Amino acid sequence: MARRSRRSIRSELNAWPGYVDALSTLLMVIIFVLLVFVLGQAFLSVTLNKRQQALDQLEREVAKLGQMLSLEKSHTTALQGEVASLHKAHDADVATATSLTAQLNQQTSERDSAQAHATALDDQVAQLRAQLAAISAALEVTENEVHDRDQKISNLGMQLNVALAKKVEQLQQYRSEFFGRLRSVMQDRKGIQIVGDRFVFQSEVLFPVGSAELSPEGEAEIKVLAKTLRQVAAQIPPDVPWILRVDGHADRQPIHTAFPSNWELSSARAITVVKLLIAEGIDPHHLAATGFSDYQPLDHGTTAEAFAHNRRIEFRLTDR
Repeated sequence: MARRSRRSIRSELNAWPGYVDALSTLLMVIIFVLLVFVLGQAFLSVTLNKRQQALDQLEREVAKLGQMLSLEKSHTTALQGEVASLHKAHDADVATATSLTAQLNQQTSERDSAQAHATALDDQVAQLRAQLAAISAALEVTENEVHDRDQKISNLGMQLNVALAKKVEQLQQYRSEFFGRLRSVMQDRKGIQIVGDRFVFQSEVLFPVGSAELSPEGEAEIKVLAKTLRQVAAQIPPDVPWILRVDGHADRQPIHTAFPSNWELSSARAITVVKLLIAEGIDPHHLAATGFSDYQPLDHGTTAEAFAHNRRIEFRLTDR
């Protein structure tokens, strides 16, 4: 038993180092595994860190690319707007070009027409020049004839002036005879006088105050004048253009009769005298009636005598 016990103890003592070796080996394996794990963790950490950095870099690049994409989109939108504007400008340019082409075609047509018209005008000018040359030649041929005609016209003018002067001289002679006969017939009558080339009757000799109807005495005086004029007119040649002008004059006093003003009164009195002369056989082609109102006074005074002097009927034998 004791041996067995000693053998058992020895056996147990001999087995313990084996256990220790086994435990040491196991510990070393565990340590190695831990070391491998630590190394793996370190490597994994480094790898993950690098991947995280790479991801961060990628994110930054993605963000940058996003910004660039946004800018590109904005730029693309701007470019699209510019392209649309360019399209519109192109369309406008095309329309302008089309209009200019049409205008050019029209101007070309007008130019061709103008050139044709100019050619026709040149032909007409050539014809006109030929005609002018012919006319100039004809004028040169007839220049002497024109000169002769001018000379004849000048001579005829002189002859006409001489003839007119003779007619005027004749008329002056008949006027002198007419006034001379009237003077001899009426020289002692009040209110009748000769002033220059006029035979003057005061209105009161012929008309009542403010009236255009001849008084009986005035009618008698006009008949005497008409008789004398008929005698003188019978001696005047038909080619002498004479006329007896009857001028009515009034004063500047306002009137309150059937006549609105002295214009109507002076004209009406002259017409009344002319009508009586016609009734007495004087040719109306040799008579004229004129009214002067109060605008041709003989006396510019304001007295009753001056007014009476201005109220008158004048007879003037003159040419037409």
